[in-house]
Amino acid sequence: MKSIKVTADSKARARWYDDACGTALAMELIGERWSLLIVRELMFGARRFSELRAGLPGISANVLTQRLEGLSRAGIVKRLALPSPVNATAYELTPWGLEAEEAIQSLGRWAARSPDHDPTLPLSAASLMMSFRTMFDPALAPRAPLRIGFRLGRDSFVAEVADGRLTTTRVPAAAGEAVFEATPETMAAIVYGKMPVEDAEAAGLMRFDGNRDAAAAFIALFHLPEKAAKPVTAG
Repeated sequence: MKSIKVTADSKARARWYDDACGTALAMELIGERWSLLIVRELMFGARRFSELRAGLPGISANVLTQRLEGLSRAGIVKRLALPSPVNATAYELTPWGLEAEEAIQSLGRWAARSPDHDPTLPLSAASLMMSFRTMFDPALAPRAPLRIGFRLGRDSFVAEVADGRLTTTRVPAAAGEAVFEATPETMAAIVYGKMPVEDAEAAGLMRFDGNRDAAAAFIALFHLPEKAAKPVTAG
């Protein structure tokens, strides 16, 4: 009897849908629990293992290791050695892995229309920044450029609006016409729940510095989509 060599790749393929549809393959590549969220966390650059766990507090070290190995085998994620003085291993998306952003945004816009979507749940800094990229309305973009900084715990970003386009970048220190320092949840309440900045300040939920008109212009660029109708149940 001919023996069959069992490899990690063949074990993975044994779980596949045996369906030629690209959607089926996409589910095999990033459809496992946590995989898509790991890709989201890496959209803003390389992250160390501990940083990924901090952005995904519900994931165990064992599961994160497994998912990173699977994403690496699939060619979506690659390991890299950070130079001195860090001297640590990090993970980043491959050029092909970065192409998943459009799909992530489309899924986010679609799912945000669910009546069950709860924007008050916890979210990571990367999740908030990805939501900005997803919900940005270029039709509302002002003619004058905007540069807004965000300090979100251990992460900081700059969001820039120019020529009807939004870019968000992770940078060592946030700087801009206005700078917010808050949790991602508070920023979501301000941007999507339209909580007044002054109310968040008065409640001790955030610190703000800079041009308030610029901040208001930025906040006005984002809105959650209209909810889909819930089906009427008979009974």
